[in-house]
Amino acid sequence: MHMAANATPASAVIHLRARTAALWCAVALIAAAGVALNTGPAPVSGLDWLLGQLDGSDAALAHTVFIDLRLPRVLLAALVGAVLGVSGAAIQGLFRNPLAEPGLIGVSAGAALAAVLVIVLLPALPRRILVPIAAVLGGLLAVWAVLAIARRAGRNQVATALLAGIAINATAGAGIGILTTLADDTALRGLTFWLFGSLSRADWPTLALAAPALLLPVLWLPRDAAGLNALLLGEDAARHLGVRVASLKRRTAGLVMIGVGVAVAVTGIIGFVGLIVPHVARGLLGPDHRRVLPASAAIGAVLLMLGDALARGAAGPAELPIGVVTAVIGGPFFIWLLLRGAGR
Repeated sequence: MHMAANATPASAVIHLRARTAALWCAVALIAAAGVALNTGPAPVSGLDWLLGQLDGSDAALAHTVFIDLRLPRVLLAALVGAVLGVSGAAIQGLFRNPLAEPGLIGVSAGAALAAVLVIVLLPALPRRILVPIAAVLGGLLAVWAVLAIARRAGRNQVATALLAGIAINATAGAGIGILTTLADDTALRGLTFWLFGSLSRADWPTLALAAPALLLPVLWLPRDAAGLNALLLGEDAARHLGVRVASLKRRTAGLVMIGVGVAVAVTGIIGFVGLIVPHVARGLLGPDHRRVLPASAAIGAVLLMLGDALARGAAGPAELPIGVVTAVIGGPFFIWLLLRGAGR
């Protein structure tokens, strides 16, 4: 009875903390969307447009800027940030390693290589549909290779999987380098910007095609939170708790591959979001994946919307690649994680 009495206040504190974090995530999402919608080279006021204080050509310009240009871009940034954040949290839980992320295990590089292959070698084919399909297949092949190598290793599969991901990244990078030498000047310019990550191609048709695949892991991965929690105890312990470990691995890897593959296809490689965001979520809410996964999706969306606003506003009227912005933030953060781990 004494233990139960002590557990109730602790549970109440945890639930209150989770509700408070959810409220702050919602506020941050709204604020980040507002900042992103009002950032850009066009001198138009979102508030004046919403209040109907613009007329004539000013109103038409504002409608074009906000509805046709910025709104699909902001929504795509939110979806891509959410899928990268939740995928990073799921991969870290699956590999039981806080340094794992979709980019580190080769998913992004495999997807990018397949997409570049289509762009450079098959320019006559419809890219809007074919490039995402190729990116998903490339990400699937990369995941399959990592898991196959880890299974062959036997012991210490997690470390082997991460090393295999590094090797796949290097191999895919070499393949992309070879393909860029075959591209013409027009394709090379767009390709280079795409490889550093960009939301400049966002429009309503792209959003409509990409949204279902991006929403799938964001909505489904939190359903496996209990299994990922059990997996933190080790695979044998998770099996004793009734978790179908092999099925959980396949499903998680498949969902991450679909989401990240489509994200790479529509925005290029945007690094470090899947690494940074889960650490922020765990720092705020603890290790429970029931809270970490949805929080990672929300924080990832906020981070990418604000990062894209910075990319558009920092060097206006020019635009920085969004991958450069996330790398500037993520690189030092990754080094800090390594140093913190080495000091323990």
